[in-house]
Amino acid sequence: MVRTDRGGRGWARSLILFIGVSVLSGALAAGLAVPFAGFAGQGAADVAATVENLPVEFQTDPLAVRSRILAADGTLIATLYEQNRVPVPLGSVSPIMRKAIVAIEDSRFYEHGALDLKGTLRAMVRNQTGGEVQQGGSSITQQFVKMSLVEKARTASDRAKATEVSYQRKLTELRYAIAVESQLSKDEILERYLNLANFGDGSYGVQAAAQHYFRTTAEKLTLPQAALLAGLVKNPTGYDPTNDLTRSKARRDVVIKRMLELGVITVHQANQALRTPVIDLATVEPVPNGCANSRYPFYCDYVVSKLLANPALGVTPKDRDHYLKTGGLLIRTSIDPQIQAAAQASIDKHSKRTDTSAAAITIVEPGTGLVKAMVQSKPYGNGRNHTNYNYNVEKSYAGGFGGFQNGSTMKAFTIAAALSRGIPMDYRINSPEQIDLRNKKFKTCTGYTRDPTYQPRNSTHSGDLTMVEAARFSTNTYFLQLSQRTGLCPIAKIAAKLGMYNGQTGEPLDQVASMTLGVGYVTPLMLSNAYATFAARGKYCKPLVVTSIRDKAGKPIPGPGFACKQVLPRAVADGVNRVLSQVMMPGGTGGRLRFGSRDMAGKTGTIQQNLAVWFAGYTPNLAAAAVVADASLPYTNLMFHHTLNGVDIADPTGSGTAGPLWESAMQGAIRGFPVERFVNPPKRMIGNPNPKPPDSKKPGTKPAKPRPNT
Repeated sequence: MVRTDRGGRGWARSLILFIGVSVLSGALAAGLAVPFAGFAGQGAADVAATVENLPVEFQTDPLAVRSRILAADGTLIATLYEQNRVPVPLGSVSPIMRKAIVAIEDSRFYEHGALDLKGTLRAMVRNQTGGEVQQGGSSITQQFVKMSLVEKARTASDRAKATEVSYQRKLTELRYAIAVESQLSKDEILERYLNLANFGDGSYGVQAAAQHYFRTTAEKLTLPQAALLAGLVKNPTGYDPTNDLTRSKARRDVVIKRMLELGVITVHQANQALRTPVIDLATVEPVPNGCANSRYPFYCDYVVSKLLANPALGVTPKDRDHYLKTGGLLIRTSIDPQIQAAAQASIDKHSKRTDTSAAAITIVEPGTGLVKAMVQSKPYGNGRNHTNYNYNVEKSYAGGFGGFQNGSTMKAFTIAAALSRGIPMDYRINSPEQIDLRNKKFKTCTGYTRDPTYQPRNSTHSGDLTMVEAARFSTNTYFLQLSQRTGLCPIAKIAAKLGMYNGQTGEPLDQVASMTLGVGYVTPLMLSNAYATFAARGKYCKPLVVTSIRDKAGKPIPGPGFACKQVLPRAVADGVNRVLSQVMMPGGTGGRLRFGSRDMAGKTGTIQQNLAVWFAGYTPNLAAAAVVADASLPYTNLMFHHTLNGVDIADPTGSGTAGPLWESAMQGAIRGFPVERFVNPPKRMIGNPNPKPPDSKKPGTKPAKPRPNT
């Protein structure tokens, strides 16, 4: 093709400017003073000042490396990154990959210094005659400097300066390139270059690119694969095979022919490589980024929230977020995939994402606080019947819903308060179907509280009951009178020691007359962990999801770690276990949920007006809390126009609605755990082991609506 005069004149001007820059560059390399005036025009003084003020050493920031979040068994949960990168030493990069990148970008790399005048001139001539950029004009060292400056840029202004088209930038890069050549060997420069370069489609560094495009490692790259990757560096988006296979093949073939021209490969090798398909798009391995693409997105979000609160990762949350996505961290967590699968199977069995109600389950290990599972019925996302709310955690965490009123699951703390004050399990209180508590005084930590209209009733047994019987039947009027005797302050203090607080506000639970029947907003995580304290004989452990953090060098980074302390006397916890284990016996509200021969304890919970129903229970090995609730605002009665598992909820109860979720999850989760037993409490705490049976209404009496807390 004949060039126009305009094209010829443009090429000539480029050549003249190239020669001028080359002369200047040679002078810089020699450390000589250069008369800039007349060469660079109006900006000469600025250029000279910039170059003369540059340091003689080049400092690079640590490479941005992706971080990984792992489950307890070491399997991957999520990958977090700003740039998907996995650095490798040069020795772990196949020789053919090294030859390919050198051939196309800087064939005399091992022969020249920071600037290759001969190679640059040849590349300019070749590119001008070829009508497109086929070979790089800058040395690999210069390219490394440019990529490093772009990598270091933290603001739009810095990025613009690092990529502007100007002689000032080119000379700055050259001065830095000279510094790099004096600091590093050629192999060290090539290694850093290959780990820094953008290879398109979100892959940074040769290892991540090999994994992404070919599901292999940098060490095992073949000739056609290496040629493809080497060709991508010049234009990672334009030559990306996932964008344009035809253009990508043309670029790859340019690299292969250049390698043949240089004698790096034989004619036979070149022909074979040229005939090889560019890539099988079906084998391209996506590298999901962030919790939205995680196996366990809600749990992952909770983990990230905990990490962003860790000052060891940075001074501010923004610093921590950047380090988390660039520091190459290895984060191990508490989640057990088998237990998580059991909980998820229960959710899948007993609910549907299209339900108008929401269900959630958290499982915790007693004595450690390790959160082993966290599931819910509404999947993660913005689509229909999806949500970004995590129904298992407090509102203070990213996406945390903040909980629901917990109903009669609060009675466990009243039992603990009573046993702590010396009230035995056989303590009897006349507990009628309805009781008048209008303006009755309940002692709090700061005085007294009254309710001028409070006349609660039972939904199950009434009569002259012991603590054990009242727990089995969840008799409201018994526990309200018991809370009068203990006072609300001991109940509140015990609940607080076991990690209970308002999941919406972070404030302590309200000390009101109805406290023992449910108060505030409580999360499944909070409740399961509190009940785990009883299972652990009074040892409370803060919920723990991040078990270890290591930086990219394998060095441990401090984290919260295990935080356990004895908050209840063992005998008191043993007593609570004894009382709540009777709930799981035939005739108890949790009797239908018992399975196997393991020791179990638990408690139902139904919120007034049926806004939520709970079942929380445990063995010595695991504790879990399941809730079914209306998760819309404002909350509405579950009995009216709400579904669970696609069926109308006609009679929501803790045992019949939330209980099956708990039962299925625990049955699957507990498999493989050794059979352990609760410890018997002191005889003085038990009292009469054979109390007389209740003498009033039989179970199953239909309550008035709306149903009171049970």
